[in-house]
Amino acid sequence: MNIKTHLPHLCGVITTLMMICLGAAVTGCSDDTSYTDLLNKESKNVNTFLSDHRVIAEIPADTVFECGEDAPYYMLDDEGNVFMQVIDPGYGPKVVDNQIVYFRYMRYNLSGYVSGEEMEPDAGNDNAGYSTVSLRYNNFTLPSSSSWGYGIQMPLRYLPLNSVVNIVIKAEYGMVDEQSYVQPYLYSVRYFPGKI
Repeated sequence: MNIKTHLPHLCGVITTLMMICLGAAVTGCSDDTSYTDLLNKESKNVNTFLSDHRVIAEIPADTVFECGEDAPYYMLDDEGNVFMQVIDPGYGPKVVDNQIVYFRYMRYNLSGYVSGEEMEPDAGNDNAGYSTVSLRYNNFTLPSSSSWGYGIQMPLRYLPLNSVVNIVIKAEYGMVDEQSYVQPYLYSVRYFPGKI
């Protein structure tokens, strides 16, 4: 077999295969899901979860919240990005700016709730419920605080330490490195005054 006589044909076959592969790669990369679609899906996931609970669209004027497993979810911002259910209101003085706050949390992906799956703790945070992490309240200049996003700190505007809350957080107010995923989470959080 003389390779020189078959070379033009072989080059044509290789070129054709490369074009097919390139076309498949381009088609595979083009996803019809827009950012608006992701935001709509996120809102649907949050609304579906909240539809099974009472929701109050404002903070009580005296900041005395209903507490417990059957307590309502209070909307903490005007756009509906963060909702809080107070399990235990805690005790002591309120947190001040730049105060170190320790907390433990577990989080649950709300997509699973919408699809009827049992709510399992987020796989990426197996030990988060048992590990203590910290932030400096209202100090977003520190990466150790800003990386958590605004949502995890919002209950501390109204509650002292030693409080326990469930928080629904949309991606915009969630962990900074995960915001582009547009994925809402339910956090179960306990705040502490010092490392335990």
